[in-house]
This record gives sequence, structure tokens and C-alpha cells, in this order.
Amino acid sequence: MTEPLAPEVLDDWVAEAADLLGIDPADVPVAEVLDLARRAAHGVARPAAPVTTFLLGLAVGAGRPDDLTSLSRRLGDAAEAHMDES
Repeated sequence: MTEPLAPEVLDDWVAEAADLLGIDPADVPVAEVLDLARRAAHGVARPAAPVTTFLLGLAVGAGRPDDLTSLSRRLGDAAEAHMDES
């Protein structure tokens, strides 16, 4: 079994990836994205986690009028409702 990674590892990765993409790492809502990923993984299926967070990114990048928090909440609620329907 692998050891859990220190939070600094994720912070370092976010900074590196953000730099590569030309965005400010401070604009990356890590906790919110991880929460959405958790809700999608448990409500739908584990592979839904990265797909759902990617969909959120596409919606935000496309300039959806909803804010990220609202969109994330709606997607998370939909994932949990999916679990209840299954």
C-alpha cells in the first residue's frame, strides 16, 4: 500500500501545471474540484471523477454565466441523485 502524499505535493503540482497552462495557481479552487470529484466518484462511478471535473472546466472556460461554485454544486447534486436512482 502506498503512503499518502503530503499536501505540499499537490500544491507543487498545481503550481507547476498552472504555470504550464499560463494561469495563476491562486485561481485553482483545489478543494472545490476535489469535492466534486469525490461526489462524482461515489455517486456515479470512479471514472466519473475526472470526466466530471473536466466538464466543469469546459463549462467555466466556455464562459457559462453561472459561477464555478454554482456549477460545481449542481454537478455534485446531480451525481448524488444518480446514485439514489441506481
